[in-house]
Amino acid sequence: MLINIRQRPGLKGKGYLQSKAPSLNQTAKGFPVFMLTDQDTSGQCPPQLVQAWTKGERNTKFFLHVAVMEVESWVMADRKGFADFLSIPLNRIPEDTDVILQPKEFLVSLARLSRKTRLRQEIVPLPGATSKVGPGYNSRLGEFVHSRWSVNRAASVSVSLQRTLAQLRDFDLV
Repeated sequence: MLINIRQRPGLKGKGYLQSKAPSLNQTAKGFPVFMLTDQDTSGQCPPQLVQAWTKGERNTKFFLHVAVMEVESWVMADRKGFADFLSIPLNRIPEDTDVILQPKEFLVSLARLSRKTRLRQEIVPLPGATSKVGPGYNSRLGEFVHSRWSVNRAASVSVSLQRTLAQLRDFDLV
């Protein structure tokens, strides 16, 4: 399956994606659009979230997928790649990342163990900060995903990622 990605509006946060969802749903009348978000702590089940974000009926070519916990579990599912990225022992990352209850917090706790000072400073929040993550969290994880993350290694660990990939293969891309 070859997918041509024309625009990547990511790394701007969930609120930004939510604000763009209705227009991307309309865009999907002309060609396929894929958007990924996570359930996080919204309290909405995925079908409710999709309906709320699209402001009604979802176009058949708009693939808005909601990862049932947090996308970070998929990032960590490439256990070898992520352990190398953080310079931590592989055994620090669970063999089944889908069962981690708070993947973002767990990922930050792994980053605290990193031997890379700059990476720790960017991913881990400063002492006393109200944010759960450091100032460079999104950019550093984006860097990892774009340059080092292996979807095949991750899918071999994460059943939820396997399901999403299967749905993407079945998605109407014509």
